[in-house]
Amino acid sequence: MTSKNLLVELFVEELPPKALKKLGDAFAGVLRDQLVALGLADAGTVLTSYASPRRLGAHLTNVVAQAADKAVSQKLMPVAVGLDAAGNATPALLKRLGALGADASAVPGLKRAMDGKAEALFYESTAQGATLAEGLQKALADAIAKLPIPKVMSYQLENGELPGWTSVSFVRPAHGLVALHGGDVVPVEALGLTAGRETHGHRFEAKVDPVVLRDAGSYALQLEEEGAVIAGFEARRTEIARQLTLAAAKVGGGAKPIDDDALLDEVTALVERPNVLVCSFEREFLDVPQECLILTMKANQKYFPLLDAGDKLTNQFLVVSNITPDDASAVIQGNERVVRPRLADAKFFFDQDRKKSLASRVESLGKVVYHNKLGTQGERVTRVMHIARAIAEQLGDGTLAAQATQAAQLAKADLVTDMVGEFPELQGTMGRYYALHDGLAVDVADAIEDHYKPRFAGDTLPRGEVGVVVALADKLETLVGMFGIGNLPTGDRDPFALRRHALGVVRMLIEKDLPLDLKALLTGAAAVFQGIDGFDRDRAVVDLEGFILDRLAGSLREQGASAQEVDAVLAPQPQRLGDVPKLLAAVRAFAALPEAPALAAANKRIGNILKKSPEADAHVSPVLLQEPAEKSLHEAMERILPAADAQFDAGDYTGSLQTLAALRAPVDAFFDGVMVNAEQMDLRLNRLGLLKLLHAAMNRVALLERLAA
Repeated sequence: MTSKNLLVELFVEELPPKALKKLGDAFAGVLRDQLVALGLADAGTVLTSYASPRRLGAHLTNVVAQAADKAVSQKLMPVAVGLDAAGNATPALLKRLGALGADASAVPGLKRAMDGKAEALFYESTAQGATLAEGLQKALADAIAKLPIPKVMSYQLENGELPGWTSVSFVRPAHGLVALHGGDVVPVEALGLTAGRETHGHRFEAKVDPVVLRDAGSYALQLEEEGAVIAGFEARRTEIARQLTLAAAKVGGGAKPIDDDALLDEVTALVERPNVLVCSFEREFLDVPQECLILTMKANQKYFPLLDAGDKLTNQFLVVSNITPDDASAVIQGNERVVRPRLADAKFFFDQDRKKSLASRVESLGKVVYHNKLGTQGERVTRVMHIARAIAEQLGDGTLAAQATQAAQLAKADLVTDMVGEFPELQGTMGRYYALHDGLAVDVADAIEDHYKPRFAGDTLPRGEVGVVVALADKLETLVGMFGIGNLPTGDRDPFALRRHALGVVRMLIEKDLPLDLKALLTGAAAVFQGIDGFDRDRAVVDLEGFILDRLAGSLREQGASAQEVDAVLAPQPQRLGDVPKLLAAVRAFAALPEAPALAAANKRIGNILKKSPEADAHVSPVLLQEPAEKSLHEAMERILPAADAQFDAGDYTGSLQTLAALRAPVDAFFDGVMVNAEQMDLRLNRLGLLKLLHAAMNRVALLERLAA
């Protein structure tokens, strides 16, 4: 059957911009999947999704008017139930055939086949393929039902038998439906609309209204030429990016628009015919930190700030207009007039905030509730200060401890400033500016900004040692506090971002290679939660240690380590996380040795033996060694273990495991020639002691038995 292109479009009122791309992809994707499932399209069908502020659409190639007929085999019942002893149809069989539209004449043609252990009767027929009208009606209903709509609205239909009395629910009111197969209208309905070939272009700049589509293939071209609309989301996004680059180049001086994919996506969802214009504001506003100006322009106005070659904000910005007048001066002036009060507000907040020092604001944090069980932000700051000082004393001298304590005390002070009250995203950033204005050390100011880092996967770590200390203290206080009161993340909820905080702790300990013990850190942090009702200090430490190691395990697997390698390294619960990359490298190198499989298997065997013999201790009496194989193993251990231990103590974990690999032959010989569980108690305990010494030595780097297949 000849195939044609298919076009489907829903014309609606302005769709939510942040959801537009997802809505467009979902609408088109479900249509394609349903049509393929019904046999009206195939695997070679090319799908093009369309999404603009006022439309969702899909164009599919290779769509047939009717799907091919299909052979259908339906199980009826076991032969013993359907046929009597003489082979005649039973009433049950005749009733079942009647339900399928057949009669007794079909009995001779029934197929017999084994179904499990019994022979069954099957009725074979041909099902007529679905027509495009039937299939598209089903696919359209399914696509609408499955749209990831952020918020559904109900509205009354304007047409039908009782206008204004029938209501439907959709993301926005729908006003038009197009369904074209080639040049033919497909008779389908949706949301109270009947499909046709008419759509609408730009509200103000369309050449004709309505736009009458010739066929499915001309949709995008006709909309652009007659309707002044670029229907494709990606095509529109590409055009905006092109115009932004071109406009910046015309400004000159190495100017470039700010790189922000989320902003570009949102603006793409707001315009149908993009037209980029260059605007400007007074240079005096550049005295305000550029983060404030950039944020207000992006978040409130959807403008693209222009940066110079050194990434400094200029007093010019780009606007993506939805109209293209002959004289754009009115549009430019209008946007400049709109942004000016926003920038003036930012300047006012900045000037007002600097009239008070950060230190003078700390007291106000005592009035800000942090958590109903954990107290105020002021109480939290005190806890972070104690944790930061303790960490700094382990890592450095008195200067580091003093600066970390000061930074921890001031880190949250900008939360009670006017600027952060208006723009919460600037917390930390404004604290740094205000700290520098107060004449504080650069390291302290940087730490105030950086203590929130890393904020997300791939974010940078704090730039200085003071920042690392305060960031660690801040995250540990949050983690320990929440775990101590049992406020743990669930599968779909993590309101205090505990997973992110745990990964931040892991990254800082590892990437900064900090000589800190994990359990000691958690125990020290838990100690500052004095006198809090319902706080379980022991539970917090134990549960949180496992939680952090689980996050580390997931991170290592994402970086390419195998589950076996990660399990082997983390099973002994290493406390100095900075060693984990070296431990993992050592395990990988060991696993590549020819001796590794046999030693891992032997290690697993030793572990199982020792589990059944808790009375054994790590002690060997040479006079009780009788068999040659156990003497040889003991001699090899005395020769090899000191060298392996020395390498381990020096941090050469790879060398330590490779040295231990020389024990393969004597270990194999031991298990071939020695009965561990000898009848004589002293011999048995001596052999168990030998194995316990060996097991402890082999598992200092990692639990090698986890590498066994």
